[in-house]
Amino acid sequence: MKNYYSLFVWVYFCTLFGGLACISTFKSGSSTSAFSSWDIAQETDCCAWENVKCDFHNKRVVQLSLNSTKLYDDSEWYLNFSLFLPFQELQNLSLNQNNLRGFHGVVNSSKLQRLDLGWNKIDVIPFFGGDTLHSLKFLSLENNWLTNSSNFNELTKLKALETLNLGYNYDIVGHIPPVIWRMTSLKALSFGGGSNLNGSLPKQGLCRLRKLEELDLSWNSFSGVIPSCLGNLTSLKLLDLSNNYFSGVIPPTLFPNLKLLEHVSLSFNRFQGTFSFSSLSANSKLKVFEFQSQDKNELNVDTENPPWISLFQLKVLRLSNCRLNEPTGSIPSFLLNQYELRLVDLSHNNMMGNVPSWLIKNNTKLEFLNLRNNSFTGSFLLHPNRKNLNMVQLDASMNQIHGELPNFIGTVLPNLFSLNMSVNALQGRIPSSVGDMKILQILDLGNNDLFGEIPEHLVVGCVNLHYMKLSYNNLQGPLLPAKLNLTRLRYLYLDNNRFSGNLSPGILNSSLIKFLHLNDNLISGEIPNWLGDFSNMQSLILSKNSLKGSLPPSFCKFQNLRFLDLSWNHFHGAIPSCMNLSSLKYLHLQGNKFSGIIPYKLSRFSSLVTLDLRDNEIVGKIPNWINSLSSLRVLLLKGNNLDGLIPSHICDLKNLTILDMSSNNFSGSIPSCLYQIPFGSKKLIDDAFTTSEPGWYVDGSVDEDTNVLITDVEEEIEFMSKNRFESYKGNILYYISGIDLSQNKLTGPIPDELGYLTSIYALNLSHNHLTGSIPKTLSNLKEIESLDLSYNMLSGEIPLELTQLNFLSVFSVAYNNLSGSIPDTEAQFGTFGESSYEGNSLLCGPPLEKSCIGSSPSPTDSVTLSPKPKDAFWNSFLWSFLVSYVAAFSGLISLLYCRGYYRQPFRSR
Repeated sequence: MKNYYSLFVWVYFCTLFGGLACISTFKSGSSTSAFSSWDIAQETDCCAWENVKCDFHNKRVVQLSLNSTKLYDDSEWYLNFSLFLPFQELQNLSLNQNNLRGFHGVVNSSKLQRLDLGWNKIDVIPFFGGDTLHSLKFLSLENNWLTNSSNFNELTKLKALETLNLGYNYDIVGHIPPVIWRMTSLKALSFGGGSNLNGSLPKQGLCRLRKLEELDLSWNSFSGVIPSCLGNLTSLKLLDLSNNYFSGVIPPTLFPNLKLLEHVSLSFNRFQGTFSFSSLSANSKLKVFEFQSQDKNELNVDTENPPWISLFQLKVLRLSNCRLNEPTGSIPSFLLNQYELRLVDLSHNNMMGNVPSWLIKNNTKLEFLNLRNNSFTGSFLLHPNRKNLNMVQLDASMNQIHGELPNFIGTVLPNLFSLNMSVNALQGRIPSSVGDMKILQILDLGNNDLFGEIPEHLVVGCVNLHYMKLSYNNLQGPLLPAKLNLTRLRYLYLDNNRFSGNLSPGILNSSLIKFLHLNDNLISGEIPNWLGDFSNMQSLILSKNSLKGSLPPSFCKFQNLRFLDLSWNHFHGAIPSCMNLSSLKYLHLQGNKFSGIIPYKLSRFSSLVTLDLRDNEIVGKIPNWINSLSSLRVLLLKGNNLDGLIPSHICDLKNLTILDMSSNNFSGSIPSCLYQIPFGSKKLIDDAFTTSEPGWYVDGSVDEDTNVLITDVEEEIEFMSKNRFESYKGNILYYISGIDLSQNKLTGPIPDELGYLTSIYALNLSHNHLTGSIPKTLSNLKEIESLDLSYNMLSGEIPLELTQLNFLSVFSVAYNNLSGSIPDTEAQFGTFGESSYEGNSLLCGPPLEKSCIGSSPSPTDSVTLSPKPKDAFWNSFLWSFLVSYVAAFSGLISLLYCRGYYRQPFRSR
């Protein structure tokens, strides 16, 4: 507080003595450099100071910009407006970003025209002194703590107010305060940017503001239809209703009368029906039109019917995901006559025809062009002598563009910041001229049919490249040319190509790399020790190559690694015990020849979500410290030489959703405590399987309102379900759960407690030595789709209750000792064939050919054969059968005895 008072005391004296508009320095109390030029000792003419403006004639202060003076000080404070009394000529006062909590006194200045109190912590609108503020035209209170009870009636005293900004006040809820509709002098009104206003717009209030030139209600929760009376606000120049819940049809009378309209944004609402661009034919001043929709859009934007002539020259056009010109999918024809475009976004519209590369030719000022996710075909054509020096972002990804990229693309578009032509059918080589794009930071040519080597001029010339993705092509040769100048490269994706040779040491020039994905290539040799020098590495994927040897000691240097995938190579030796990857989330070492035991160091990987050690040569027991992996969701140990009991500590993994311990040598019983693991019942939707890399965006607009996150990591795992290995990736992993303990030496009964795993999708206990009956509690597995109990020694009948499993699509109890009748083939059980039950000689009934009528009694039945009463034939048959059986048996015994007696040597008789 003393710093602010010292300011005004100094001003007071300077104003009385000498008439100079002097201002004391904030330097002693401010953490910012905003007032670094304020030096009382050296300069008495404060009008020369920064952030101070004086009238040229009388040297009186007319403007004070005291912004961010408390930027690094969290203390809240109250300002006494009486301190401004000496500033009799003050016209413009800005106190933006100062942690202001409120005010003392009254705002009372007859000359004040602009007052900016935005980005503070003000919860009450200040008191305005009677009619003294008759000159105030601009008031900003955006991004404060205002509520519905923040004394909005004070605003009615501002008779001349033209601009009122109340945006970003999240505690203003419900309807717009009614007092606003009485402020008929307003020319600009904003509640945009993220308040919590809702309900429909009142026609009688809003449409009373006939002088409005700018109306911003974006990022709220308004609903209902747009009032058609907005078309009567003939002075309107800006209309932003984006990011709300407006529905219904856009009134056809909304735009024809708004002849001064320059900026329209209706994006991200819930409109239905058809909007025809012909309704804009009279808006000759229109510069910006934005209509972007959510994924499920019910509005069709038609630019062709009825025919019309555009009188405007747009600078910004956003028509993304708006069912543009369905069903023909034609590109808007009016664009042929647009020559002032800076930004064009036609993405996600299923448009067809040749790719409109002529937009670049016709609009030399074009900066952003987004044609992503359409059905454009043909070649991408550019004129070799038509340079576009303004183009910074070009995205034509996810189309059907074929042919080759122009060899001169880097010459024609030398100032590109981002080039994305991924997911097309491009052929040929990567043009060497891409290396002429000196400021290029993003290059994505992935998912095409490009071949050849990476041009040396690209990796030498693109010195600002941060992100390069060439995945899923037919590129070959060495990974990178020997010469390399990508010193700022952070993300390198060369996976799914045909690169060969060793890991190139030239990559060392890119010491900032965080994501290095080289999987699915033909890379051979050993991992070099220098790989550990990449201290920023977060994601390293080298899977499905021909790499060999043991892991180098440099792996112990990684400190920030989150994703490590070395699977399906030829690595051998022990897993390095020195690894201290406390940030690691995904560890994939499957499909190698790693040996030894599971190292104790893994117990410190508290962030580990996936541990995949399948198909190696790991021995020993499951360590008791396994329960220290508290974040573990997926544990895959299939195909090793692990043995011993399954420890009960595994039941402490409360977030586990997939457990695969198949094809090992585990013995003993199945732990009954497995039911304590939720196995999917939690349905945790977090960043476990899909994480985004923060802080790196591609800006698609001048206003920075569309940021596209371009780097993420999606976990992918394989799991046996429905008798086949399935691959699950990203968000789908939140909905998959299962246990596979097959092909071990487990004994004992199936625990009844497994029936409590009510959310599990797959359970495989086959190829063990399990005994006892099938628990009836398994009928509680209401979500299960695959249940395999085959190749065990289970006995008894198949519980009838299992027919209640309505989602079961794979079921097998083959090759056990089951008996009795197979449950009725109804619902899902009607889909299971003979193979589900074969190998059980005592089972009968469909789908087996063996009928249950007249079949042998099951071992569980009584062996006493009681004659049916009142049936003489049956009674006689039983007695005759019994006598014949005894006589035959006695004769057989006698015969065997005699043969044995006469075959003995004589001397033994």
